[in-house]
Amino acid sequence: MTRLTFLGTGTSQGVPIIGCQCAVCKSADPRDKRFRSAAFVEHDGLNILVDAGPDFRSQMLAQGIRHLDAILLTHNHKDHTGGLDDVRSFNYIDKKAVEIFCEERVLQSLRVEYSYAFEEHKYPGAPEWHVHRIDERPFRVDSIEGAGELEWVHDVGYFYRQPDGSLKPSDNAVVDAPHDRPNVIPIRGLHGQMPVLGFRIGNIAYITDMSTLPDSELAKLQGLEHVTLNTVSYHPHHSHFSLEEALRLADKIGAKHTWLTHLSHAFPSHPLFCEELRTRCKELGIRSDVQPAYDGLTLEDA
Repeated sequence: MTRLTFLGTGTSQGVPIIGCQCAVCKSADPRDKRFRSAAFVEHDGLNILVDAGPDFRSQMLAQGIRHLDAILLTHNHKDHTGGLDDVRSFNYIDKKAVEIFCEERVLQSLRVEYSYAFEEHKYPGAPEWHVHRIDERPFRVDSIEGAGELEWVHDVGYFYRQPDGSLKPSDNAVVDAPHDRPNVIPIRGLHGQMPVLGFRIGNIAYITDMSTLPDSELAKLQGLEHVTLNTVSYHPHHSHFSLEEALRLADKIGAKHTWLTHLSHAFPSHPLFCEELRTRCKELGIRSDVQPAYDGLTLEDA
């Protein structure tokens, strides 16, 4: 069984937007309060986070998440990677580096944005990561074997305790993700001109920050119970699906249920948007059950 919980369903600014006085931003409905987009997936005993944006800390606390086996990154924009420093809490509690799965271009961005995490002599307390390089091939979420437990030495940093009792300095190892016995299927799309990934895990697919999904990827999305698609506006957008584009793509994919995420305050409050979607889907002949996602919503596959 696969379970997905939406940790955030808002745009890069979240909802409400700072300083905005529109009806949605002032709404008292908790379903209109949106952190930046991220999802928590439970699959075959694994806890997998998709994206770790600026609201990472608040999202972990809101859902009571105490352990992560992996973080999958869709791309390198700050609203999807800006919370990676806060994995330090998991380093301390789990005594392990956090396993991050991303493409090479995303890794190169992390080396710039978080240069202090990759230095040979790291600042004590810098986040501890293992980075697994991925591409469009299905891969297996796994941890680097034999690394051992991290041990914190006050004012010095993390070390690995060796069998002889000695301490070995930690490093943010970079390896290629394993492709045998895969449990994650990447979905390739474009965010404007930027290549990005969505992910299928079990019979749930999570797609965000796309404006183009090639027909060649549709074969990976057959037989889904749930699919998540992004939309930020009624009007065409340079890097996201418009609402009508998302609805027509939902029909092409044919999942039983489609959930809209990365929503802006351009759409009405949750109850009104649900009603509008029912009307629009009927007019367009959309077969999938399409609804707006909201923070805290949990889905399960069949």
